[in-house]
Amino acid sequence: MTAAQFTAVTVEPFGDSAVMVTIPHPDPVIRRTAIVAFRERFLAHRPPGVLDVVSGLESLLVEFDPLETALSHVEYAVRLLAERLPVQERLRTRTALRFAVPVVFGEETGPDLASVAEELGVAPSEVVEAIAESTFTISLLGAAMAPMMDGLLVPRPVRRLAEPRTDVAPGALMIAGTNAIIQPFPGPTGWRVVGRTPHTIVDISRPDPVSFGTGDVVRFVPVTRDEAAALDAGFLLPVTEVSA
Repeated sequence: MTAAQFTAVTVEPFGDSAVMVTIPHPDPVIRRTAIVAFRERFLAHRPPGVLDVVSGLESLLVEFDPLETALSHVEYAVRLLAERLPVQERLRTRTALRFAVPVVFGEETGPDLASVAEELGVAPSEVVEAIAESTFTISLLGAAMAPMMDGLLVPRPVRRLAEPRTDVAPGALMIAGTNAIIQPFPGPTGWRVVGRTPHTIVDISRPDPVSFGTGDVVRFVPVTRDEAAALDAGFLLPVTEVSA
């Protein structure tokens, strides 16, 4: 089964001006890839009255103007698009890109690295090794276009902070569950900060503020502070396309 073939959806009211769309399937990979595929389909055929579409890791929040349309109409449109792929539709295809992101791991750049290691019952170097050996796939672009990735290979999911940090530097590599994300701008987070890349992840002065998208593949490469400084790292660019 592929995501494009998966047509069943669950549509639930979310307040009086939104619905939450999910894909019922026991396999999380299917759920995540299918919701990304459905989002592309929905945006290509956005019904009248829909104001915004907010992506979650395994969900899609569809916000609408209740003065212009109704919950039943939006729900009908969602189910119709899930069940019927228009004959004329040419789903926008995007060639997946591959990124190799240098990261400085350590107490200064990764203040939660030691506590993550303690939680997992391993040494901090083994956490770094696990991150470096993991192949991440960008599932969605989160707040401020931050790339949210899954694929972290650890013995068990990593807990979030009990008390969020109020100010995390741009470029911070953070993990939670079996996911990773890079902080694009200074701001708060409840994710565990384990390192930092010298690259700029989001640049709103560019015509395309980010170079990555959903489906892209990311590997993290541990480097020292001196190696990071010598890279003269700027805006994050891919290293290659992902071969079929």
